[in-house]
Amino acid sequence: MKKLIGIGVCAIFLIIACTKSNEKADPPVDCGTITTTFSANVFPLMTSSCAKPDCHAAGSTNGPGAFTNYTQIFNNRDAIRANVASGNMPQDATFSSMQKAIIMCWIDAGAPNN
Repeated sequence: MKKLIGIGVCAIFLIIACTKSNEKADPPVDCGTITTTFSANVFPLMTSSCAKPDCHAAGSTNGPGAFTNYTQIFNNRDAIRANVASGNMPQDATFSSMQKAIIMCWIDAGAPNN
């Protein structure tokens, strides 16, 4: 019985140890200090990091589909924001804190087509 309890305790410690991240969390975003536009800031990030052949290019069926124009990005802005903020996307790269802030602040400002 003691061995079984010991194994259970070890298993719990291993699970907890494996779920903790060693990465530092991004600092809070202050959108009051960031000026961002779709055409100059957001679209280039989406094009270079998301609208790639194996991700969200034209014709993609990954997740919500393609992110190749304003309408597609606007229609998926909530999912984009959540996945960028959490670090889940882009899958094959990492956005810097500033790149994340650019996307999140643009969405938080109503995702204007500017």
